[in-house]
Amino acid sequence: MLDAAAKTDFPIPTGVFAQTVTEVQHYTDSLFRFRMTRPDTFRFRSGEFVMIGLPNAEKPVFRAYSVASPNWDEELEFYSIKVPGGPLTEHLQKIKEGDTVLMRKKPTGTLVNDALLPGKRLWMFSTGTGFAPFASLIRDPETYEKFEEVIVTHTCREVAELAYSQELVASLKDDPLCGEFAGGLHLYATVTREDFPFKGRITDLMASGKVFDDLGVPPIHPETDRGMICGSMAMLKDTKATLEGFGLVEGSNSKPDTFVVERAFVD
Repeated sequence: MLDAAAKTDFPIPTGVFAQTVTEVQHYTDSLFRFRMTRPDTFRFRSGEFVMIGLPNAEKPVFRAYSVASPNWDEELEFYSIKVPGGPLTEHLQKIKEGDTVLMRKKPTGTLVNDALLPGKRLWMFSTGTGFAPFASLIRDPETYEKFEEVIVTHTCREVAELAYSQELVASLKDDPLCGEFAGGLHLYATVTREDFPFKGRITDLMASGKVFDDLGVPPIHPETDRGMICGSMAMLKDTKATLEGFGLVEGSNSKPDTFVVERAFVD
């Protein structure tokens, strides 16, 4: 792991790492991922997020990004949307290998195993790039030590937007650390605007019971099931209400309970 010797036109702000991009992959015209070097001193819990920026201004714009790589990875991975005219993503989407990315030094977040009470089955509910923190958690052996079964739901508008989650979950069977647990991991991918074997919003599929029938598991119950939610504001609100309807209670880092919500990525 190397701290990048960043060469920029602007001074690096205090409390910020300057790291080097090692890989970039574009999935659609609106989604991409990138990897960069990891500082030797940087520690985080799988599922946490950091503030990311670019050295392209005297006062760089920083935005919250979940670390998509697990806490044992020697590099850091991020999954991002491309926003035309966005103060950060307008430029971030153009990065290439060898470029410099800024990262504030303090990670945080609620989508961590420590914020949940012990349970049998962990549900991870995501839409769009909300899959990123779960990309970290499903590659962390600790997740499978705490839960017998892990179900990740990923809902997007179009099938092409599922590529990252589908490829990542498929690759886990050959993962040296988590491959032995791959049998307990299930990806339930749905789309809302195209024909697909599983179609619709995850809250509707829970209300109808279809998701439980498709997976062959009983409906969510507070004695056995735990939840994590990451997505748009509307999705957070609706999924939170659905889980509360099943009897689950929202928790936090300071008060663990049966489900947690990440609100860092919505206004």
